[in-house]
Amino acid sequence: MVKFLIIQTAFIGDVILATPIIEKLHQFYPDAQIDFLLRKGNENLLRNHPYVSNLLIWNKKENKIKNMFRVIKKIRSKKYDYVINLQRFASTGIITSFSKGKIKVGFNKNPFSFTFTRRFEHQIGNGKHEVERNIELIEEITDKSTFKPKLYPTDEDYQMVSEYKMRPYICIAPTSVWFTKQFPAEKWVELIDKLDSKYHIYLVGGPDDNDACDHIISESKKSAISNLCGKLSFLQTSALMSNATMNYVNDSAPMHMASAMDAPTTAIFCSTIPDFGFGPLSKHNKIIETAEELDCRPCGLHGFKECPEQHFKCAKTIKVESLLF
Repeated sequence: MVKFLIIQTAFIGDVILATPIIEKLHQFYPDAQIDFLLRKGNENLLRNHPYVSNLLIWNKKENKIKNMFRVIKKIRSKKYDYVINLQRFASTGIITSFSKGKIKVGFNKNPFSFTFTRRFEHQIGNGKHEVERNIELIEEITDKSTFKPKLYPTDEDYQMVSEYKMRPYICIAPTSVWFTKQFPAEKWVELIDKLDSKYHIYLVGGPDDNDACDHIISESKKSAISNLCGKLSFLQTSALMSNATMNYVNDSAPMHMASAMDAPTTAIFCSTIPDFGFGPLSKHNKIIETAEELDCRPCGLHGFKECPEQHFKCAKTIKVESLLF
C-alpha cells in the first residue's frame, strides 16, 4: 500500500485548496493511505473525510517548536512513500526534510527545498489558480487533469442546518482577517437592503465576527436577517452554503468553502486581485471588482489591517448594484 502525507498547516482556505490533491490521489491510488498534516483548529474541515486515513495535528500556538518536533517524530514513524508539502515556509520545510519520506516534493520557494526530491515553481500573478499550482506537485505520479476543492459535511451537519433552509435564503460572509480584503460594513448594509425581501439573510463567520455582524444587522432595515457567527462549524456552514440562492463572500475562506460545495458565489475583491490565483471555482460564480483604475491596486498578496493610502478606494468605489442578481 502506498502511503502519502500532505502538509498544509496554514489557514482554512489553504487547507480547502489542498483538497483537490486528496481527490486526485484517491482516484489514481484508491487503496492508498492518505494522511494530512494541518494546524490545530482546522482539523474539523477534514474530520470524517472519506479519503483521509489519518489527521496529524500541529499545535502552532503553544510551544510551537517543541510540538513541531513531536510531529516530526510521529511522521518519521509512519514511513511515508510520498511527502507532499504545499507550503513555502521554513517550518514545513524542516518537517519535510526530516520526515524520512522516500520521495519529498514541494515548491522551490521553500528555504529547505534543497532537501526535497523534487522541486516545483510557484508563480503568482500569471493567471494560474492555486489549485493548479498544488496539483502540479503530483502530476508525475498521476496526470495533468485538474480537480476542484471538495468538502464532506456529514448527515448530522446537514441535519443541523436543515431548520435554516425552510425558505429561500442568501448567505453573506462579510468579514475577513485582513481589513483591506473586507467589503465595508456600510456597503453590506446597502446590499442587504436592496436584496429581494423573499430571501432570508444569514450572516456567517466565526465567533470573532459576531460583533461586526451584529452591527450590520443593527444598521439594516431588513428584519429577515440572522447572525449565525460562531453557531456553526466549518462543515455546517458549508452545508448551509450549498443550498443558498447566493453566497456573498470576500476574498477569504468562505469563498473557498463555497467553491468546495460548488455553491453559487459572488466574490468581492477589494485590495487583492483574482489573477493571484485564489478566485472562486464554483460552476456559477461572479467576481466583483472596482471599475476604477487604481495605481495602488493590488497593494499586497494578503491584504493589510488598514489601507496603505488611507482612502480604501478599491472597496468604496464598488457599486452595490453590480452585486445584485
